[in-house]
Amino acid sequence: MARRKMTTANLEHDRPVVDLDLIVLRRYPTRHVVGRKYTGPMAAACARDRDGVVGLLLWGDDVERIRSGQAVRLERGWCRARDGALVVSTGRHGRLRLMEPLQSR
Repeated sequence: MARRKMTTANLEHDRPVVDLDLIVLRRYPTRHVVGRKYTGPMAAACARDRDGVVGLLLWGDDVERIRSGQAVRLERGWCRARDGALVVSTGRHGRLRLMEPLQSR
């Protein structure tokens, strides 16, 4: 049986994200963060799928690689809540894969 892809409607705070396809709407300016677990570039973005809009955090090489208008798949990431809105991220073990643009249905 094939696993169904997630949508933004399935996202829950503090839960894993598996195979979430998104289109990046906007990427905000890069910041350099220094923390206990990560030091390096980071950028916020917003993205959407057919069910809604979600915040997206970009880390490391993804900061320069991911641009507005690109379709991406978040694999093995995490969902958190920040200021009342859901935000997804690759976390330590996930990844963002560039995809072909999503087709309208």
